Amino acid sequence: QVQLVESGGGSVQAGGSLTLSCEVAGRDSRTSAMAWFRQAPGREREFVSAIRRNGGSTFYADSVKGRFTISRDNAKNTAHLQMNSLKPEDSAVYYCAAGDGIILSAIRTEYAYSYWGQGTQVTVSS
Repeated sequence: QVQLVESGGGSVQAGGSLTLSCEVAGRDSRTSAMAWFRQAPGREREFVSAIRRNGGSTFYADSVKGRFTISRDNAKNTAHLQMNSLKPEDSAVYYCAAGDGIILSAIRTEYAYSYWGQGTQVTVSS
């Protein structure tokens, strides 16, 4: 089983920064794509960012473009989400996800991912 563990969540004032990390372990842990989703109270889980295994293709929700940066270290089986210029509307539980054989047209959908972390809370205050 592939297991994902997120870390790095916390509380920060608007305009501040946080970096989330996701460690992947288990058989066949070298997944083809990794992603971050988030879910705020009363809202559906939404796509935030994704990265393919080669690291050359990254994807971002319009709401975070220019502020968030996703990266991965295949040798260490980790992924990161650097979040800058945080806004109160960024407050949510952030989930790391991973999957194999994800086609480009589905990379922004939660249904494409087979493995999920437990989530880490990010709270941005004004």
